[in-house]
Amino acid sequence: MTVDYRLAFDLAPVGLALSRERTMVDCNQALCDMFGASREQLVGQSFQILYPSADEYERLGARMAPLLGRSGTYGDDRIMKRVGGPQAGETFWCHVTGRAVDRSAPHAAGIWSFEDLSERRPVQAELTAREREVAALLMDGLTSKQIGKLLAISHRTVEVHRARLMRKYRAHSTPDLVHRLLGG
Repeated sequence: MTVDYRLAFDLAPVGLALSRERTMVDCNQALCDMFGASREQLVGQSFQILYPSADEYERLGARMAPLLGRSGTYGDDRIMKRVGGPQAGETFWCHVTGRAVDRSAPHAAGIWSFEDLSERRPVQAELTAREREVAALLMDGLTSKQIGKLLAISHRTVEVHRARLMRKYRAHSTPDLVHRLLGG
């Protein structure tokens, strides 16, 4: 039996993208559908167009590079932005997993998968870029001190963002906030 890898890539049930230096060099239809864009609109573009802000794109790239360099893989849940279609500009929760082809050059080439989590986890409030980062790390079970260290900010600043998130989501405690962020 001959395996057609291109067909498998194109028909995968999750969004897939091949990258070089954080630029999409190929993608499948599932990715196009998820972000409301055509293949022509995505191929050749920086992944930055899929992020709510350029700042988040830069900070996440800097944070993931050492992890890709260490293990060769990286994954997280993050808020992304739809590019086109009737939902253009809409933000949504997305699970992103990637693998560096060469760990010594983590952004040189990679393969990335994207899973739309919006049906299970809707974005229920307008969040700042930093609130989105803190929310994603809270859902990973990190403490304020761990989040602060990872984001290179004080744990007290993390607590301020967490308090704002609690107000926006009308949560009574951090576990309640995480439950609400997870779409519960």
